[in-house]
Amino acid sequence: MKSPVQELQERRDALILRFTQGRAPDFVERHAEILDDYFQETFARSSVGPRIQMEKNPCVMVALGGYGRKEQCLHSDVDVLLLFKKRVPDEAQELVQEVFYPLWDIGMEVGYGTRSLRECTRLASEDFEVLTSMVDARFLCGISSLYSDLLEGIRDKVLRRRGSALLKWLVETSQRRHAQFGDSSYLLEPNVKEGLGGLRDYHAIRWVAWCKYHVKRVDELVDNGHLAREELEGLSEAVSFIWKVRNWLHKIAGRKCDQLYFEHQVKLARDLGFEDSNGQQAVERCLGTMHGHMEFVKHLHRSFLNKVMPRGEKPYRRKIVARPRIQGLRVLQDALQFESAEAVRRNPVLLIRIFEQSALLGIPLSIDAIRLVRRRLPMIDEAFRSSDAVVRSLRRILVSPPQTFNALNEMLNTGILVALIPEMKTIQNRIQYDEYHVHPVDKHSLLAVRIAKGFADPISEGGSPLLSRLFEEIANPEILLWAALFHDIGKGVPERDHSERGAEIVKRVFARMGFEVDEIDTIAFLVREHLSMVKTATQRDLQDEKLVVQFARKFRNIDDLKMLYLLSVADCMATGPKAWNSWTDVLLRELFFKVHHILHKGELATRDSGEIIDKKRDDLLREVHSMPKASLEALFENMSPRYLLYTPSKDMVRHVELYQMLGEAPFVLDPGATLGDYHRTVTVCAKDRPGLFSSIAGALTLNNLDILNANIYTWRNRIALDIFTVRAPRDSLHEEEVWGKVKKDLHGALGGGLALEEALDEKLVSSRSTRGPDLRKPDRIVVDNDSSGFFTIVEIHTHDFPGLLYKITHALFRCGLDVLIAKIATNVDQVVDIFYVKDMDGQKVRDPDAVEVIENAMRRVLENGRNP
Repeated sequence: MKSPVQELQERRDALILRFTQGRAPDFVERHAEILDDYFQETFARSSVGPRIQMEKNPCVMVALGGYGRKEQCLHSDVDVLLLFKKRVPDEAQELVQEVFYPLWDIGMEVGYGTRSLRECTRLASEDFEVLTSMVDARFLCGISSLYSDLLEGIRDKVLRRRGSALLKWLVETSQRRHAQFGDSSYLLEPNVKEGLGGLRDYHAIRWVAWCKYHVKRVDELVDNGHLAREELEGLSEAVSFIWKVRNWLHKIAGRKCDQLYFEHQVKLARDLGFEDSNGQQAVERCLGTMHGHMEFVKHLHRSFLNKVMPRGEKPYRRKIVARPRIQGLRVLQDALQFESAEAVRRNPVLLIRIFEQSALLGIPLSIDAIRLVRRRLPMIDEAFRSSDAVVRSLRRILVSPPQTFNALNEMLNTGILVALIPEMKTIQNRIQYDEYHVHPVDKHSLLAVRIAKGFADPISEGGSPLLSRLFEEIANPEILLWAALFHDIGKGVPERDHSERGAEIVKRVFARMGFEVDEIDTIAFLVREHLSMVKTATQRDLQDEKLVVQFARKFRNIDDLKMLYLLSVADCMATGPKAWNSWTDVLLRELFFKVHHILHKGELATRDSGEIIDKKRDDLLREVHSMPKASLEALFENMSPRYLLYTPSKDMVRHVELYQMLGEAPFVLDPGATLGDYHRTVTVCAKDRPGLFSSIAGALTLNNLDILNANIYTWRNRIALDIFTVRAPRDSLHEEEVWGKVKKDLHGALGGGLALEEALDEKLVSSRSTRGPDLRKPDRIVVDNDSSGFFTIVEIHTHDFPGLLYKITHALFRCGLDVLIAKIATNVDQVVDIFYVKDMDGQKVRDPDAVEVIENAMRRVLENGRNP
């Protein structure tokens, strides 16, 4: 005869197999029932049970927490209470060994407690964490009347006395949890249990329902009129999907795991049966579905908590400073409400006017109003969405102050925004599977609108005096906000360039809405060009006057330039921290001011190059006192023209000092000026030698210093001056040690004591164990002889890996090319390394065979980087 634990293990293995085959949709409930059978059988067979004398001291075994709710996921803890009516007898420990130890032996996580009835009631009153676990208590075996006594004691002695405090604690706990799990890292890799819209939000609804309405099942809320039938159906569907995801996470990880890490996402999507479709990867479709369900749970949780809390204690309440003056709308319990369903039937425009009032007054919609909006969406047809009254309301909502209640988000969540603008359907919950986009496309677009509105206030998050001034100066800020809302609308049609496709879509949308032709053209221009400014600033040499003039020709006027600059900043900020940083900010501002100068003056308006060089000679002679004048003049004559034109005088003074320090040393390295807290300017003055630049890049990479930009100057006296912009060392307290290590590694590389390529390959191999899945788009190599008047530009679009810059520059050197400028940019889910090069004769690389040699060399570098 099989033991209870053998029977449990066999039945559990069979259930898990059915689950992986897609034949166990009710896995969590069936899993709990298998455990029920184990506990009941073990308790019945117990050799210790008779000695406990339950007739004198009744005992009951109770399931708690998720197990009590019959939500037993694959590797979730099994929480059980061994409850005694009086004191806990000495034999209880033997019963624990008999019942629980076999479960630990087969690798299950079991949490148990042995307590008296009085102790349980006391702990539940003192600790709400304990109380919520007992809310979900479920009878397993033993004396059922004792189980009833437990529930009665909790209800009479705890809930009635501390119900209000429990309700407040549940709300505050939810808010703290949302704050903790709401940052970008958790959005990219959501926690399906504790995260926003996760299972814990669902549990909070259950606990609040028990506390407020004395019901234990969510479906009872429908019977009592506290939830709509469609809300219950949506909640059931969402929670069922999240449970499935959680179980698959446990299966893939081989342990309890509630964080949807990158490394699990691709396999999870495949195991759940998602396939590539409509230009989206299976993993993007899976994450989009997941996001949609978690959004539903999050907003239902928020609305439900707002409804049940007493007035003055609502978690998302705002002070009411005005009331709607529109017939058919009213404020009830600090939320906007329709006067009646009949009022909406008579005047359907109220469906949009209620959001307009929400935006203007800063008052959220009530849960009843949200339900009515969702039920009336079929009323919205082509005539409704293009009517003047509806368009006017939509425009007022868009330009409403950013500090008020975010009506656009609520419109998206209720479905009315997509009903009014059907073109947004294709980007709703559309996930971009990369390391940079924190939000789905629809939420990213709404966030870009909110950020752009915030530019009006220089002290707002992300604001600045420059952004505020430009926002005030543009003739019609509404045009900028529409462009922010629609800038990624083309991503719903993935086979086309999304910027071009988006421009076509907005022309159709705004023609339907009755906008002026000039307004439509401006919005379409901003949507079409919304990436061009960032790409130009981060991927091209901004000292190249030809390039800047060509870029300036895109603009009809300065107003368009200001709006495109503001849109570019808002888009980068909304994308996430990897897309927006102080270096991108510096480059964008530099490009903006140069183009502004051209549009304002009609030309780049730089002084004559001879005048610039003469002034810098005078500056140097005046500021440098450590070198004889004749020697300094001779050194000045050795400096390259490009260096003299583009290097500020104050930097030249420091470079002369480094040159004097060089003496007979192979190089001098100066970490140099700090560009804010996040970047450093590293200058290396060295005797020029083959492969110098790639060796410096390798030494920096070896010490985890990310290179953002590099300018390479070679003077006529064979002195090399390589200037790098890098991200600051991660450990600011030991920064000097980092620079000391860089110098040591560079000495070793130049002297032959350090094999840089081997060291970087070893670093690459070790980094693979901590990287997520391969998010790589196909590599792209571009050799461009048209964009610059003096250089061949080599572009490498690829996924970053340690040593990439070293390997590329080393390969370019072997191709007989001299790198003069290097820029490292981020383009969605790839890095773009850009190199301005000349051949050893100082000419562009125009020969087709030579171009093919470069392309093949770059492909080998990228292929070897994937397989070191």
